[in-house]
Amino acid sequence: MSIESSHIGPEHGPTVSLTASPGQHPAVFAAAFNSGSPEALAQVYTEDAVFVPRPGETVTGAGLRAANAEFQGLGLPIAVTPRHTYVADDIALLIVDWVIDGTGPDGQHVHIEGTATDVARRGPDGRWRYVIDNPWGTSTGGAPRP
Repeated sequence: MSIESSHIGPEHGPTVSLTASPGQHPAVFAAAFNSGSPEALAQVYTEDAVFVPRPGETVTGAGLRAANAEFQGLGLPIAVTPRHTYVADDIALLIVDWVIDGTGPDGQHVHIEGTATDVARRGPDGRWRYVIDNPWGTSTGGAPRP
């Protein structure tokens, strides 16, 4: 469930230990995000995942990675508190409170928070990954840009 400290080689960053428990997936996400490694963070998503960087806007693939890189670029940790986990077979709906708070790279205070409405899917390996990551939940607008 945490970021492993061992590396495959000098060119590789941290790897993620994915979880077999859908309710633990938000903690896996937080550990990957807090590692600062875009490669580690990419591991918590399916190949076809959708990310909602701002309400009403969706991105996939390289766009998903770029949007997450903006948030990771703040250099601040994310804290997550799962609120609800609903599971039907290999699909889970996760409602998760989250906050990023601290001093950003420009010296200014940063405080971004929300309640995510996320969907995870259990893969053939029994591990969970996000297929839809909507950090803004039911918000209809006004999400701050990192």
